[in-house]
Amino acid sequence: MNHVIVTGGSRGLGAAAVRALIDEGYYVSTCSRTKTDFIADLEKDPTRGSRFFYTPLDMEQVDRYEQFMNACVGRGGPLYGLVNNAGIAMAGVLATFPNIDTERILRVNLLGPLAMSRVAIRHFLRSRSGGRIVNISSIIGTRGYNGLSAYSASKAGLDGLTRSLARELGRLRVTVNSIAPGYVRTEMSATLSEGQMDQIARRTPLGRLGETSDMTGLLLFLLSDAAAFITGQVILTDGGISC
Repeated sequence: MNHVIVTGGSRGLGAAAVRALIDEGYYVSTCSRTKTDFIADLEKDPTRGSRFFYTPLDMEQVDRYEQFMNACVGRGGPLYGLVNNAGIAMAGVLATFPNIDTERILRVNLLGPLAMSRVAIRHFLRSRSGGRIVNISSIIGTRGYNGLSAYSASKAGLDGLTRSLARELGRLRVTVNSIAPGYVRTEMSATLSEGQMDQIARRTPLGRLGETSDMTGLLLFLLSDAAAFITGQVILTDGGISC
């Protein structure tokens, strides 16, 4: 049973990824700052719970990443895949955006995946059996949006990490790719009004916002043997809004 770690798997896209991976037959480990009802229900599930491990982790506590990874491997076995999903978003024009918020966004969205990938690579080096890293990015890392400079910078940096790591890890048969969602119906987009969501849907060629299932299908593919020759790619999954 292949073991995949998903950071930030307690809600939204992360929770959808955890459920989809377990249902696909993976053993899944995840973390979040606090345990949600989703996590508690999953732990009690007589079928899924046996293929699932959760431990609390604040992604800003980089010094705890190695301990977290070792605990996951101790429960789920050798690492096959890492999904760097945990992230935060805050909006505001840069002229008045607090430096403390900028630093937090960069710590969680960029320094977090860098540090977690470093710990994962050590496990890949030991196993020498290949593996997968999938970074959850955003179309905002590719296209600029007003009021999202810090968030955009963090996701653009994440895409750069994807391309560079793909070159570094190819010799280990570890692929590294980014999924860059557009606007998806999750807790993060719940702050938008219905009018704003309707406007986004009208601007999207496919005429709707994304669903978490649109992202998890691609994630399952990138983790599968069918994607063994795909690496270093940033795959926009946005209904065509960026074309």
